[in-house]
Amino acid sequence: MAQSKIVASAAEALDRAAIPDGSVLMMGGFGLCGIPELLIAELRRRGTKGLTIISNNAGVDEFGIGILLQAGQVRKMVSSYVGENALFERLYLTGDLELEFVPQGTLAERIRAGGAGIPGFYTPTGVGTMVAEGKETRVFDGREYLLERGLTADFAFVKAWKADPWGNLLYRQTARNFNPMMATAARTVIAEVEEIGPLGAIGPDQVHTPSIYVGMVIRGEHEKRIEQRTTRPRSQER
Repeated sequence: MAQSKIVASAAEALDRAAIPDGSVLMMGGFGLCGIPELLIAELRRRGTKGLTIISNNAGVDEFGIGILLQAGQVRKMVSSYVGENALFERLYLTGDLELEFVPQGTLAERIRAGGAGIPGFYTPTGVGTMVAEGKETRVFDGREYLLERGLTADFAFVKAWKADPWGNLLYRQTARNFNPMMATAARTVIAEVEEIGPLGAIGPDQVHTPSIYVGMVIRGEHEKRIEQRTTRPRSQER
């Protein structure tokens, strides 16, 4: 029988992973939903530097990947959307942070391709824009396409709702975004979850990430911040 992949804490997981300076990390999430906040906080505490982070977005100034940017631990971001982080903007404009800006669908497919062992693929997205600079192009059926490379990483931090002791993962709603793809595209995958159930708690048809991809699992409490709280005035009428 397979051994349990559950470890006691984010600190223990990163002790075992021994992430060196200069590593390439994938970090799941969409906005602040489904981000591996506990692992990010522990990485911040350790001060690991020179990191390249592949993530849809860069968190906000005081939370998520934003705290790694504050600490000067990130050398380069490979991202799709960075508009919620003023610090990111300042670091990029002053030349203190490299940015590889990737259209969102292309980013998702580059990660999926990397996880599937596909080194590259052609897409029409970005043709005729700055995204196309320096990239090979080909014409298929009269339409121009860019060659995009698959993405892989040394480590991936993913966030799921539930795990079992073997490391099978189930994501919930919007958190099932970049997390499942990233779990296939890194050499070492650490998952943080809200619940851990016994074997069989996740039905075979509910497994979004099979245990074979997962190295370690931690459980913890999460803040679940709202990135942009938008409300309307409550009606005064009865």
